[in-house]
Amino acid sequence: MQNTKITLIAEAGVNHNGDLQKALALVDAAADGGADLIKFQTFSAKSMVTKSAALADYQAQQIGPGKSQLDMLLDLELDEAAHHKLIVKCQSRGIGFLSTPFDLVSLDLLTNRLQQRLLKIGSGDLNNGPLLYAAAQTGCDIILSTGMSDLGEIERALGLLALGYSSTPPTAPRRQDMNMAWSDASLRAALHEKVTILHCVSNYPSSAGATNLRALGTIHSAFGLPVGYSDHTLGGTAAIAAAALGACCIEKHLTLDKTLQGPDHAASSEPDELALIFAAIRDVETMLGSGVKCCMPEERGTAKAARKRLVAGQDIAKGAPFTLDNLTTKRAISGADPLAYWEQLGKVAAREYSEGDPIDD
Repeated sequence: MQNTKITLIAEAGVNHNGDLQKALALVDAAADGGADLIKFQTFSAKSMVTKSAALADYQAQQIGPGKSQLDMLLDLELDEAAHHKLIVKCQSRGIGFLSTPFDLVSLDLLTNRLQQRLLKIGSGDLNNGPLLYAAAQTGCDIILSTGMSDLGEIERALGLLALGYSSTPPTAPRRQDMNMAWSDASLRAALHEKVTILHCVSNYPSSAGATNLRALGTIHSAFGLPVGYSDHTLGGTAAIAAAALGACCIEKHLTLDKTLQGPDHAASSEPDELALIFAAIRDVETMLGSGVKCCMPEERGTAKAARKRLVAGQDIAKGAPFTLDNLTTKRAISGADPLAYWEQLGKVAAREYSEGDPIDD
């Protein structure tokens, strides 16, 4: 699917628990672990959920009973000043800052006041028309997560993004406009420059049986866009396998401590584990190579020692024919290609050969 450098994203998310010092420490851990980007979540809790919105099952297991989504998210917000400090920290550590806006207020913060040019749109907002459309209209590059979806839902989201990126976006796009936009090659072209799709499974942690890494190829074949993988499984097997399958970027959740209370800590990797996973992905990246099948430079010495040549199986007099009895293949410094064995049979020796001499007639 691709042969460029894999972008490694450490997903800090809300694993700072609303504490700026923890968030800054996560930047250090991501940089030390070899991440290219660290991703946070930018939201106004009251703009994002209603008072009655319930916790997801995995959130309830980690947070405990008695809290709503709003209660949880109010504890996890980072204000504008914290975002500024995180961006400065990222710059000092040589790692890119990335965040997911969950509402239009947060989109404005990231793109206008913080001047971010790359956004991540979470799986929960794959059908959030107003947010998708507004994000595309900023002109930002977008990483689009696709958990909980099928190809039809992804296509509609891409159609809406294509409309948003267009030079004359409609004021109020309809679903039929989105379908038409995806069918229009000129509108679709902007997506190739702007959009990366992430396959993921929206459970924390997600199971091995639900991982479905072959969907990486399915998504790429369907849309022809760069495809990466947002990994919510435990450990590194899925992320490393996704790299081997050609994912252009890998996102993995990072926490300072799996035992901390919060919705995502238990499904995240601690710094040492993340560093090992990312190092393994870099090894895979190197191992993938160019795809050109050839004798590698480091094999050439082995080839000289291991490849067989045509040699005399016994003494052969000058003028005698080569036969099944006197012609054989053995490892040797020189000699004709053994694939020419049958062509040599019946030919006459131009000189005398001792047993083991290379056949060079």
